[in-house]
Amino acid sequence: MSGISVRAGAVYLPAALVDKYFRGIDAVVVLIRDGRLMILPVHQATAGGCLLKIRNAAGDRVAQAHDVFQDMELVDLEAENLAARWDSQAGALCADLPAALQVKFTKQQES
Repeated sequence: MSGISVRAGAVYLPAALVDKYFRGIDAVVVLIRDGRLMILPVHQATAGGCLLKIRNAAGDRVAQAHDVFQDMELVDLEAENLAARWDSQAGALCADLPAALQVKFTKQQES
């Protein structure tokens, strides 16, 4: 796994991405905005967020964000190896959600 994966309301991050963008970070905030999955580091434990749980010996991590996906009616979303990039303006690791969902986000914005 080299990109971000999403299954059953959980965000899976490979060790390489965690090492590069979230080294020393124990929690993240997961958001979905404008068809993008955004993962923001939480620098103070009291600020909340989703724990970055260790998934395996390789150091891959998982953040349970079921409520975020449920609020967007995406709890059944499954996507593998989404290309991730750091957005310095947003202060977040971002990945575009699958193209089939972009229509849904466009309709939500028009409402």
